[in-house]
Amino acid sequence: MAYVISDDCISCGACESECPVSAIAMGADHYEIDADACTDCGSCSASCPVEAISQA
Repeated sequence: MAYVISDDCISCGACESECPVSAIAMGADHYEIDADACTDCGSCSASCPVEAISQA
C-alpha cells in the first residue's frame, strides 16, 4: 500500500530528497507521491516535519 501526502503538507521538500525511487514530486498544491512507483519504504514519512505522510 503506497504512502500519500495530505493537505497538511507545507511543501518543504524534505520527503522528496529522502525517496530512494524518486516517487515524490511537487504537485499543484503540495508534494505528491506516485503510487505506482512507491515501494512502501517509509523514508518519506519519517522525514516529514509536520507528519503529513501516511499509508493509504
